[in-house]
Amino acid sequence: MRLNSKGQVTIPAQLRERHGLHVGDELDVVDEAGALRIVRTPGSESRGERIVQRMRGRANTTMSTDQLLRLLRDE
Repeated sequence: MRLNSKGQVTIPAQLRERHGLHVGDELDVVDEAGALRIVRTPGSESRGERIVQRMRGRANTTMSTDQLLRLLRDE
């Protein structure tokens, strides 16, 4: 890896996948005994929480919950 002029590095895709890192995840760089560690920021929202928050309030239908469930269940 190479540090760019803004002090940024790219975490290789293979490592991001292995450790479940996704776009928007909050990370910290911690100095431990002279070594740097990249860790998830404690208390930060998970990917699922961010998706739910982004989608909340976007549904625009006149159907009731029961009508939607019947439709989804093909009843």
